[in-house]
Amino acid sequence: MSVRRAWEVRENDTATTWCDVRLSFDDGAGVELLAVVCEGCVSIEDVRARPALSLDDLAVLADWIEGPLLEACAGTAEAQVAGADDGSSGRRHARPALPRGTESRRLVAGEYLAAQRAGRDPVLAVMSATGHSRRRSLRLIAGARDAGLLAPRHARP
Repeated sequence: MSVRRAWEVRENDTATTWCDVRLSFDDGAGVELLAVVCEGCVSIEDVRARPALSLDDLAVLADWIEGPLLEACAGTAEAQVAGADDGSSGRRHARPALPRGTESRRLVAGEYLAAQRAGRDPVLAVMSATGHSRRRSLRLIAGARDAGLLAPRHARP
């Protein structure tokens, strides 16, 4: 199992961390998911499995990932929040400041294409760069497509 912290949002004394989790099995099966860790609780946002998981397997999935996920994501997030009491906590923002208009679309397109070339999930890359939700990030990507900065959705390179 591999866990990679995708992004984190800190607000007051609470940190919410999104993590990419990949499970690979010897028979070639695999599960990829996006999980959210906040205040010691784990929520699963998105799951992709090859082959598809049954409802029973989906119920067991949380047990498989909970311990390692809390170790990988929550422990460091809580430590960072606890150490944020250096007087600068009032200046922290939940998401980075984004330029507006054309510059924003160029930034989104650049992040999207860089992630695509690196073999990473481009939507998660845009989410990480902008601090926006998946839905808002998809809208930003659509805006970059409309501006001609990204290929049409159905055209594959």
